[in-house]
Amino acid sequence: MRIVIWDNLDTKSQQSVLTRPSAAAGDRLIHSVNSVLKAVRADGDAALRAYTKRFDGVDITDLKVPQADMKAAWDALAAPDKAALQTAKANIEVFHKAQLPKAFEVETMPGVMCRREPRPIDSAGLYIPGGSAPLVSTLLMLAIPAKIAGVQKLVAITPPGKDGKVNSNILAAAYLCGLNNLYIGGGAQAIAALGYGTQTIPKCAKIFGPGNAYVAQAKAQISTEMGGSAIDLPAGPSEVMVLADDQANPVFVASDLLSQAEHDPLAQVICVCASQEFSRALALEIASQLESLPRKDIAVQALTNGYILIAPERDTMIEIANDYAPEHLIVQMQNPEEILPEIRNAGSVFLGPWTPEAVGDYASGTNHTLPTYGAARSFSGVGTESFMKFISVQTLTRKGLENIGPCVERLASMEGLEAHRRAISLRLKSGAST
Repeated sequence: MRIVIWDNLDTKSQQSVLTRPSAAAGDRLIHSVNSVLKAVRADGDAALRAYTKRFDGVDITDLKVPQADMKAAWDALAAPDKAALQTAKANIEVFHKAQLPKAFEVETMPGVMCRREPRPIDSAGLYIPGGSAPLVSTLLMLAIPAKIAGVQKLVAITPPGKDGKVNSNILAAAYLCGLNNLYIGGGAQAIAALGYGTQTIPKCAKIFGPGNAYVAQAKAQISTEMGGSAIDLPAGPSEVMVLADDQANPVFVASDLLSQAEHDPLAQVICVCASQEFSRALALEIASQLESLPRKDIAVQALTNGYILIAPERDTMIEIANDYAPEHLIVQMQNPEEILPEIRNAGSVFLGPWTPEAVGDYASGTNHTLPTYGAARSFSGVGTESFMKFISVQTLTRKGLENIGPCVERLASMEGLEAHRRAISLRLKSGAST
């Protein structure tokens, strides 16, 4: 990680430091993903199998995972692992049940009643990253709020391992969450299957889940097509920013930075600290912890995109965080709760030395499917409402129409829409009272 004194940078250099690492050559990535989408849309299962062979190196005959395999994986799971999954599930349920929206009704003027009613979306496609790090936690984070919201059709898809099978822990989590539809596939081709449907995999109204640059690009392209599936949010390679004063523990800060760095070579980790002394202590601690990290090679690559920024002023640190809009923001400063009201842009915030980002990844109850690449400026993380939509309803009495009618007639005339005006005037001229 490079150590940089923030105030020594000009504005352009400051912006450069806060720029995410390039995921891939822009046009090349876009065209590559587009060709995958077209192939899966045209050839369905055959294209999905072909890409699985090409990218994962395995032949897949049956794309759908039998429920018996999920139950067998759960039955074979060690008791402590079962308990951990059950605890995480319970906490996620508590937090997401509290988010269930309620209908409300207001009388905007006498005789004019307006209300808003929540409804679950019809179907949700859940992308569960696999490969070198099968994200059991992502399955929990997506399936549980979807069920709480009342989504009737859940379709999950996850990449195979080198043996061509789905990771047994993902199978066990799927059983715990009561998933009936789990399919094998990864990358942009899996997103295409969820977005278009294949002979085996049903099309979904909305696609959820984080992934690499190809997954994020596939979601983005599908969501812009007319009639295409909606998506949860832009969720690409992981990122974390830590705000640390001189009272912070460099051991804790280093562990938080490395917990994101080990995700992906394109992950970005940044610490904004108050002094050069702390930056040196942190750099030494990162090097020390890195040596024994099993995913050291991945973390080392990610750290080349990382920075330790020295910014002594508290207000400057907060300004940097809001400008960067991190997926994860960890505040290891004195009185962190006092800082929270000033944080405008972040996917999820972790306050104090005893709140590592890892608890949010797994089991505190909050959702870990969060906006990346600065999207936290305008997107929230996944929640129960992500699996819902809202219908507005209005009911007028004759008196209500008499009260509001002249206003509507006038506005319709201003726009030159005579049929709109007549829809009011014809009713008001009629002798009907109901």
